[in-house]
Amino acid sequence: MIESIFSRLSDPDRPYVDGVSTLGDICLQARGIRDAFTRLREPEDAPVCLCLQDRSLLLAALLASLAGGPRFILPHAYDRRVLEEVREVLPFHRILTDTAPDIPAGVEAVPCETRRPEHGDLAPVRSPDEVFLTLFTGGSTGKPRSWSKTPRNLFGEAFFLARTLGIRKSDRLLATVPPQHIYGLLCSVLLPFAAEARILPGTCLFPREILAALASADVTVLVCVPIHYRALKTADLKRFSLRLALSSAGAVDAEDGAFFRERTGLPVTEIFGSTETGGIALRTDPSAAGVCIPFRVVDWKIVSDRLAVRSAFISPDLPRDAEGYFLTSDRVAPAQDGFRLLGRADGIVKVGGKRVDLEEVRNRLRRLPGVKDAHVLALPLKRGRQVELAALVAGDLDPAELKAAVQTMGEPHARPRRLRIAAEIPTLPNGKIDREKIEQLLSDVTPS
Repeated sequence: MIESIFSRLSDPDRPYVDGVSTLGDICLQARGIRDAFTRLREPEDAPVCLCLQDRSLLLAALLASLAGGPRFILPHAYDRRVLEEVREVLPFHRILTDTAPDIPAGVEAVPCETRRPEHGDLAPVRSPDEVFLTLFTGGSTGKPRSWSKTPRNLFGEAFFLARTLGIRKSDRLLATVPPQHIYGLLCSVLLPFAAEARILPGTCLFPREILAALASADVTVLVCVPIHYRALKTADLKRFSLRLALSSAGAVDAEDGAFFRERTGLPVTEIFGSTETGGIALRTDPSAAGVCIPFRVVDWKIVSDRLAVRSAFISPDLPRDAEGYFLTSDRVAPAQDGFRLLGRADGIVKVGGKRVDLEEVRNRLRRLPGVKDAHVLALPLKRGRQVELAALVAGDLDPAELKAAVQTMGEPHARPRRLRIAAEIPTLPNGKIDREKIEQLLSDVTPS
């Protein structure tokens, strides 16, 4: 497999970032990064943190690691607080960067623009199953979680996705997600490399920006997230040159997916998985009836309504049973050719001794008149070990009317006691819900 990776560099004139870089440029960058850390005499077991926004440089760094460069760390954000938290979990002393991050004390920034190759061509050194990258994911509480990845995990999944999704050399990809998160890394860095396709420069974040790129750049593949599909519910949306629309980092709302399909004629193809498991399945119907079709290279089974998976994409950090299966926290039900998602097992809490499904409460809130979206948390009471429900609701609502409507929802124990109205639900750059911010907004609300 490593040989297949390096064979992609055999055509140095092939574009990678459209109008910006070629595979020949990336090869030179990778050699420069490898040689820079050789000069610095970086110990083999000392990881180096990456703070790279340029997709070409990020790909070059990963290739450099395969060719004898250091093992890298990729944090979920590049601000000082996150870097300090990551450093507590996995200490590092150098950052390879194309930005100007506010770095922790005692850390040296190694700028990419000064790196120049000195030695021979790139040649594979690492084995396919040797850890070469550690990804970090944020959490609402506690330290960030780290997940080790091997070349087989990441590049293997990218090559598989290229074949499964039918990505062609003629394709031009547009990304609305940053490259440091697993979905952005796979689909906006490694996927175009594996398919020998092109990715547009930069990351489009705003609806007008996305629509302008779709209209002017002959984009054929959209790498997007649920929050952006919601933002694209506009009369200006149409098919343009698109032939494939991807999503991950959470479920696409059924109405948003239906609107996109009506305007473009394309279903949103959701990649279901996680940082730790890699990709597991595809889904093209975001409604409750939508079936996830597992990848043919993923073995799966249902254990007490929870999904267990076995594949080459799973982080070596995860525990497995005797047959090699990892038990996820996803509740599923069997369906023809696959399974249906029922929610998260870790989304079940006990309130007053009774089980409450947080996703079910959220769905009830979203059905109330005037509610655009909602997020529900179980917050600890100030005394004891009990919890109570709290909800942040997005919409143009009167607080008194919202409280009255909530009183009609289900059993008393399944009604949020803390309510706050906002213009929108806060999200992280990768499109996922910002649980930490939501918890902060709800923590000072007086229970009703």
